[in-house]
Amino acid sequence: MINLIEKLKPVVVLEHQCQLGEGPVWDFEKRIIIWIDILKGEIHEHSPVEKWHRVLPVREMIGSVALCKDGDFIAALQSGFAFINRSSGEIKKIIDPEEHLSGNRFNEGKCDPARRFFAGTMSLSKQQKQGSFYMLKADGSVEKKLENLSVPNGMAWSLDHQTFYQIDSPISEVRSYDYDIGTGNFSNKKVIINIPKEDGVPDGMTIDNEGMLWIAHWNGWQISRWNPHTGRKLGSVSLPVANVTSCTFGGDELNDLYITSARAGLTETELNEQPLAGSVFVLKNSGYKGEEAFVFNRHQ
Repeated sequence: MINLIEKLKPVVVLEHQCQLGEGPVWDFEKRIIIWIDILKGEIHEHSPVEKWHRVLPVREMIGSVALCKDGDFIAALQSGFAFINRSSGEIKKIIDPEEHLSGNRFNEGKCDPARRFFAGTMSLSKQQKQGSFYMLKADGSVEKKLENLSVPNGMAWSLDHQTFYQIDSPISEVRSYDYDIGTGNFSNKKVIINIPKEDGVPDGMTIDNEGMLWIAHWNGWQISRWNPHTGRKLGSVSLPVANVTSCTFGGDELNDLYITSARAGLTETELNEQPLAGSVFVLKNSGYKGEEAFVFNRHQ
């Protein structure tokens, strides 16, 4: 499988570069790829078939976004959880569990198999172990599920929904937790993958329909595929940018892998060497398939 992965060639999706592109989500119903620019406070949508590109400004930092059952967005903003009307851009605030922590912001977030929205927080000044992980339920209530996190990142649930995988980027490890889908509780934390320093820092993550994890590498010029049961690296794909941030499967058959990247933090020299930094890439017909993204079961 390693040769198959390494032969894949990333293609630029469109001529637009984000400062900090992140959080790709495939809208299976509308056949649209969605991603965010954290620093610019923007949600991006692109139709690979019709070739249009739409930008929805939220006017504050945005850590993550997911789809609601009704087609609108649920987001983790600097100011907390919010619904965002996909047509008008209207923002309806829900709750801010860290209103008292002005030095934190939300980061990675996704919906779980029970249609709740999970998102983690981190320190704006990059202090260690200042972040927590929250679960937002359909009724708008929130519960803290994990704490003492530094930069909570890549998230995925196993195919049987009994295991949760998460990355804490500065520690360069992937952790697994036993997952109780009824309560959304995590237990029995284990370190299942250690990312070598020379591979860069692990960032966003997705899972394929064989249960293998795909990880984006910040300052690593690659995405990689790993076996969560053995901790073994199965292969990687090189990209023409250093700061690879996240990935998700999309396309009609969920076999195209979309990959986000960033320009933020690069010097002028590095930007000249990486003119595509901040682009969204795709590995068309990757040879692997993903799962449909879970959506938030919003109460009307």
